[in-house]
Amino acid sequence: MRRFFTIALIIAWLTVMATPAAPQPPKTDEKPLGEVPKDNVKIDDETKKAIDKALKYLAGRQETDGSWGNTAITGFVLLAFMANGHLPNQGDYGKHVAKGVRYLCSAAREDGYLVGSRGGNMYCHGMATLALTQAYGMTGDEDVKKVTKRAIDLIIKTQNHEGGWRYDPSPTGADISVTIMQVMALRGAKDAGIHVPDKVMDDAIKYVNRCYDRRTGGYRYQPYSAGAGYARTAAGVCVLQLCGKYDADEIKSAVEFMERVRDDRAHYWYGHYYAAHALNQVGGKVWEDYYKRMRDTLLAPGYQRPTGEWYDSRREAAYGPAYQTAIAVLILSVPTHYLPIYQK
Repeated sequence: MRRFFTIALIIAWLTVMATPAAPQPPKTDEKPLGEVPKDNVKIDDETKKAIDKALKYLAGRQETDGSWGNTAITGFVLLAFMANGHLPNQGDYGKHVAKGVRYLCSAAREDGYLVGSRGGNMYCHGMATLALTQAYGMTGDEDVKKVTKRAIDLIIKTQNHEGGWRYDPSPTGADISVTIMQVMALRGAKDAGIHVPDKVMDDAIKYVNRCYDRRTGGYRYQPYSAGAGYARTAAGVCVLQLCGKYDADEIKSAVEFMERVRDDRAHYWYGHYYAAHALNQVGGKVWEDYYKRMRDTLLAPGYQRPTGEWYDSRREAAYGPAYQTAIAVLILSVPTHYLPIYQK
């Protein structure tokens, strides 16, 4: 009997020793996928109905080739669907999302540039690449990964000596607007397991912080541009958060600037697209107050049209209702935390 217990103890000990240790959380700036931030912001029934109506509208506006316009607008719309759990061939709008993702993949040039037959620039490329990183990150589709990898490689190759990007796919000039688009795509790629050199992100931070205006606490369009703006400041906070600089001194001043200014009429939708992301990352009362303000604005009587779209002819009208509607949906949908890029 004693021998039996001795053998049993040896077997148990060997079993414990052979069991792999539980994985430890990464000691980097990586955001674990699927981790939902704890805050008090919830999507109520009225907001959910507005989102559903908007998604129905967007589904009806898809072109036969799978697009909703150029690659940037198509990227915004795809993010709006995926932010509500509609993935390629999954969910009520799964077929629309799958067709849209195929369109972006087909728009890639041999060098990875995502502009398609309609043309575009690095802003379009960055947004389209971000959408593909989210699609790949949530589905693991290898075909999407191949296109995404080439698109990311192009971004890495075209970073200029200052650490930023501009409108052409070449390492020439830089501005904070185009730079933030590339940083979001790079962050999405890192989250999805695609390698991005740390130096690329570090240099991007250096460039963005050169655009910081210490006098106002906001961010300029370029390092020597006159005056900070709301949209550019929201973009600056996004870069710092996405690059893991959560405690940067600039964030507090930048958020205070955003709270004072509140909007950017010239870049209203674009500005709030970044503001929603940035302030969600900051969290707490700042985020809760912002979300309530935007929810009340977007759901004000008559603002969303009966057919489901948001279209304000006074604000970025040239980009059309699909663009405005997609961003409105993204703002309202942040609390779902479906998109990896919106997770902390």
